[in-house]
Amino acid sequence: MSTAKIAISINEKLLHQLDDFVSKAEFPSRSRAIQNAVREMLKKRYSNRLARECAKLNPEEEIAIAEEGMKSELGSWPEY
Repeated sequence: MSTAKIAISINEKLLHQLDDFVSKAEFPSRSRAIQNAVREMLKKRYSNRLARECAKLNPEEEIAIAEEGMKSELGSWPEY
C-alpha cells in the first residue's frame, strides 16, 4: 500500500506525549503512532455509525421482509 506525506499542526504538549510513546518503543516513529491513532479513530467512527444505523431497523419489519422473499422460493425447494 502506498503512503502519502501530509503536514499537520499539533500542540507542544501533545507532541511531547507522542514523543514519549515513540521513545518508549511503543511506536517506531511519530508517523506510525499518528497512523495508528487515525486508523483507530476511523474504526471507532465506522462502528458507531453501523450501530446507529442498525438501531434504526425494526426487527419485526425485517423478519416480515425476509419471510416474504422466502415465500416465492419455498415451493421450489425439495422436501426432506
